[in-house]
Parts: sequence; C-alpha cells; structure tokens
Amino acid sequence: MRTPDLTLPPMAASLLSRLPVLPPSWLLAQTLNLLLKRGALPADMETLAGKRIAIHFRDAGVTLQITADAVKFASSAGAADLTLSAQCCDFVRMLRREEDPDTLFFQRKLSIEGDTELGLIVKNLLDSVDWSQTPLASMMAV
Repeated sequence: MRTPDLTLPPMAASLLSRLPVLPPSWLLAQTLNLLLKRGALPADMETLAGKRIAIHFRDAGVTLQITADAVKFASSAGAADLTLSAQCCDFVRMLRREEDPDTLFFQRKLSIEGDTELGLIVKNLLDSVDWSQTPLASMMAV
C-alpha cells in the first residue's frame, strides 16, 4: 500500500511548531546511534564529523537538528551545514522505499540546501540503510 498524499492540518502544525525540538532531535540522534551500533546504518562517521544536519518537516513546521562526531550522533543547535526539507508523507515514502530521494528532489518535493557534497553523502546514506533490520521495519510493513 502506497503512503497517501497527506498534509498535516494547519492546527496540528501550529501546535507542533510550538513544541521544543530538543527532545525529538535527541531521539533522532539516539535512533541513528542504535542503527550504527546494529550495523544497519553504514555511515562513515569521519566524513560526517563536525557537520550539522537539519531535517525540516514542512507541513509540521518542525525542524530536527543533529550533529556527528567521529563515533556518534547528537542533537544540536545553530546554523546547519545541510537542510533536508519535505512533507512528512514524503519522508515516510523515502523510509518505506516507495520513492528515492533523487525522484523527490527532481519533483521538487524534497529540497536540499547547504553543503551539496554533504547532501549527496546523506542521500546515499539514506539509500543504503537496510530498513528491514531496524525496529521501524514492522511499522513500515505493507
């Protein structure tokens, strides 16, 4: 079953955009660290070290931000080196492999701003994750 084209209602987006972003950013960093530890995320941490990556959910009005060092991810604040921006449903489509990041980019559903080399590295990293080996697999099952 394909992920439907849904957009969060403005009232929900208004509420979500007012919530603190540190807890979900921390949760994202911890999830990525768990995937690293399990070998499901084949990240070259040396390449990502010192970089700040923001993930902006347009329809939710929420931006999560993480940074990396040579061994792990952490939540962060400040100016991002790279910002990936899309609707929530488009991020879900990428995770479920219904759409690849290139297709979403060329359809202007995914925007990549900032360090283009870092953007290619992150895009390729997203493509290389074996989601079937993650706790998200049961949630993403068709």
